Amino acid sequence: MSHINFSVILILGLMSTMAHSMRFDLQSGATKCISDDIKSNAMTVGKYSVVNHNEGFPKPDSHKVTVRVTSPYGSNYHYGDHVESGNFAFTAAETGDYSACFWVSDRKPSTTVTIDFDWKTGVAAKEWSKVAKKGQIETMEVELTKLYDTVSSIHDEMFFLREREEEMQQLNRSTNSKMATFSFLSLLVCLSVAGLQLWHLKMFFERKKLL
Repeated sequence: MSHINFSVILILGLMSTMAHSMRFDLQSGATKCISDDIKSNAMTVGKYSVVNHNEGFPKPDSHKVTVRVTSPYGSNYHYGDHVESGNFAFTAAETGDYSACFWVSDRKPSTTVTIDFDWKTGVAAKEWSKVAKKGQIETMEVELTKLYDTVSSIHDEMFFLREREEEMQQLNRSTNSKMATFSFLSLLVCLSVAGLQLWHLKMFFERKKLL
């Protein structure tokens, strides 16, 4: 049992690295973008809301934001115009940096809006409490399912990193080859210029009858 508890703690530690939960301030007329490197076929969920500092009173119209979530190639996955809160969920179609951009309309006088934003990807994006409740799965089975999904995620991440490493190695080899070619050509040009200078000096001294 102690090994299982340790595994659960390890899972929670790994899952925490896949989730982003933050609070930030945004002035009217300003824009803030948050990016996350997501692999293809990875599930992503997010939710955001404008913080009401005056509880019990409605939020003013100035405390509304416009939100857009885009893929690395500019495809729209979510758009909220002049809203107080919202959420999004999608499966990434390609690997790369996905961006969530927030902006507030410019107003006079300037106002500051506080936003809570929660973004989860991969294993952290699954709501395990709902899975357990829906399937009547025991706690131990849920923990084992978490462990399996986490190991699968780590396995996919290792292959992803290996592919990135191979791409970097190919780039390094290509760069080294180009540098070697450039160095050889530079040396050839220098030797040619030196030869031309010696020939010019020789011809000059011969004309002056110094040789």
